[in-house]
Amino acid sequence: MSSYARILLTGGTGFVGPYLVDALARAYPDAKRHILIRPGEANHSRGWTPVVADLVDEAAVGRAVAQSRPDLVVHLAAQASAAQSLCAAESTWRVNFQGSFNLAAGVARHAPAAVVLFVSSADVYGSRLRDGPATEGTAFGPLTAYGRSKVAAEGMLADILPPASRLIVARPFNHSGPGQDRRFALPSFAAQIAAIERGRAAPRVDVGDLTIQRDFLDVRDVVDAYLRLIDAAPRLDPRSVFNIASGTPRSLASMLDALRRLATREFDIVVDAARLRPAEVQAASGDASKLRDLTGWRPLHSVDDMLAALLDHWRAAEAEAVKDAAR
Repeated sequence: MSSYARILLTGGTGFVGPYLVDALARAYPDAKRHILIRPGEANHSRGWTPVVADLVDEAAVGRAVAQSRPDLVVHLAAQASAAQSLCAAESTWRVNFQGSFNLAAGVARHAPAAVVLFVSSADVYGSRLRDGPATEGTAFGPLTAYGRSKVAAEGMLADILPPASRLIVARPFNHSGPGQDRRFALPSFAAQIAAIERGRAAPRVDVGDLTIQRDFLDVRDVVDAYLRLIDAAPRLDPRSVFNIASGTPRSLASMLDALRRLATREFDIVVDAARLRPAEVQAASGDASKLRDLTGWRPLHSVDDMLAALLDHWRAAEAEAVKDAAR
């Protein structure tokens, strides 16, 4: 296990963040762990020292890096919804590119030898995914502001971080699990089903295009990949890129069918035009053989396990909502 004395994590309060907070604490219990939080945001991560800064505030980010002096930076923070980026391009670029620039500048000035894990996205491949499973050498073809902001951030980080800093770019494909919000397809399905089971919603699930196929992973497997890459950093090239993928595309229809089998009530499926996205790639999958060969990583959680955990999460949320309504 590689040793890190001081860790700085961004994005620790989002969907993936709590999983990574726990995983890093287990892997590096003796490290001084700092978590970047926005002004006014609460820190619920035990064992992590908050450093306050908005990523788009360059001076504040610089102070946060100077305060934490990390030898490992895990940059998870982003506007993470490709669909949302269609109507919020400016904020997507401001957070995903400008925020990353501010962090890179702070690292260059105050922690020039740090290892930096940057969580990018498979959306950088975009239209190229129509040609088959993407490898790390597949050309860029982003179709959204989200994907384009990630492409730009990857290139910027490679330039701005000093030669002594080691940059690891992770490109995860679709992943889900408890904690992911309803802007995304699978938690949307699960939340609607949980509400139907409680009798709090009509027996219909509103969907977009169910024919599209995506390379789905459990969030726990993605976090495991991040930890393995962080541990492998000393033997990586100064600028390295890795896909995180199962290699198996699955249709949204098949995922909804699996959730239907877990549901305790029947429901209809209704296509909602507002959920359809332009320029949709029909099938997307990735080749993660580089990651597997280097670290031995492989997914340990099945899609069925992930869907069951997701549905149980929303069932618990519905139970809490019923209790709150009764108070």
